[in-house]
Amino acid sequence: MRRCFVLDLKSDRDLIAAYEARHAPGAVWPEVLRHIRQQGVIEMEIWRAADRLVMLCEVSEDYPRPLPPHSRVVQWENEMLLYQKPLPAASPDAKWLEMKRIFILPDTET
Repeated sequence: MRRCFVLDLKSDRDLIAAYEARHAPGAVWPEVLRHIRQQGVIEMEIWRAADRLVMLCEVSEDYPRPLPPHSRVVQWENEMLLYQKPLPAASPDAKWLEMKRIFILPDTET
């Protein structure tokens, strides 16, 4: 199952560059990657245009699996707040806002 989420970054060139560096191959902490997988994420990509992020995920049917908080994941999320700017419509307990799919090409073809 595919899910799509959106989040903004603070509009600061240096912060955006630092955020990208924190997500470069080998830069994300192993505990964070393990936690993402344990929640049921099979594949994940984050794309950026200016200060807007889009995260595409392939997830299991039981995503998100409830997991106890992990101290390194909490630390990572707190550090990411330096760079991130949640959208106004996002709930207070979730920075990433899930998007609603409104179009699928094969479904529109006759």
